[in-house]
Amino acid sequence: MRAVVITRSGGPEVLAIREVDAPRPGSGEVLVRIRGSALNRADVLQRQGRYPAPPGAPADIPGLEFAGEIEEVGLASARWKIGQRVFGLAGGGAHAELIVAHERVLAEVPESLSWSDAGATPEAFITAHDALISQALLQRGERLLIHAVGSGVGLAALQLARAIGAIPFGTSRTSEKLDRARQQGLEQGITLGDDLAELGPAVAEWTRGKGMDVVLDLVGGSLAGASVATLAMHGRLMLVGTVAGGRTDLDLGRMLRKRLTIRGTMLRARALEEKARAIDGFAADVVPLLARGTVRPIIDSVFPLERTAEAHVRLESNATFGKVALTVSD
Repeated sequence: MRAVVITRSGGPEVLAIREVDAPRPGSGEVLVRIRGSALNRADVLQRQGRYPAPPGAPADIPGLEFAGEIEEVGLASARWKIGQRVFGLAGGGAHAELIVAHERVLAEVPESLSWSDAGATPEAFITAHDALISQALLQRGERLLIHAVGSGVGLAALQLARAIGAIPFGTSRTSEKLDRARQQGLEQGITLGDDLAELGPAVAEWTRGKGMDVVLDLVGGSLAGASVATLAMHGRLMLVGTVAGGRTDLDLGRMLRKRLTIRGTMLRARALEEKARAIDGFAADVVPLLARGTVRPIIDSVFPLERTAEAHVRLESNATFGKVALTVSD
């Protein structure tokens, strides 16, 4: 099969398309013919040598999400049939023509989704649903602040919040992304650079001094600490990313007085049971919304597998709005 191979640590130029041995499904597994996939920050970090693949995933083939058709079913696998359209998550290896996945970490692709859309759906929507609905317990009428609202996960979170009746606010580094996010249902937003002094006053104005019930932080660094000051009583901060750094200052007194909750979360390194629960929640709550068109993946750009290096350049430009998708095979 063809696959994107990381030949050494470095920039996009270290990626090559090569013929490699196709995987074979074991007990409880299926072989998927990949039609669509997408890029995530973890793929860039893995290429740079800063985020090695978890045990059991290919060390040199990136790719955390995929959509395609069941091509082969392993022993003791009864959940899926050959030819079914599925999408799911992987620890790596999804930027290739074939992938082996456990049958429990897949969901059925609605007929209304194209392969490009389906391949760009799992990581963003499963991450957003798991963080906001399963863990933060976001409720109708609550106020949600999304940092990096123009990202794939940010836009998925925005749409899911609207779908359940929550009120989404957001931050971005550019006003253009905020304007586009408003078209997707963003209530209010603010551009933030390195100076975070304007965040608190903006939140106070938006919420009439009440604060945010939930903050989804896809950035980390000093923004995580600044977010604590924006939370309402019993507020919840969900930390998903650390692209801006892995350390911050926290006002512990504020956390105590307001009985705040801070939770860190990630999908890639979870055990099978945890991933299966996240997929089941996505299948039950989000897939019907996708099928009806209530929510949808926002695609920034689409590249064929042969141009994956260009897709990495696009993602690293930080000019993207939504997902950078890959088409793998027709």
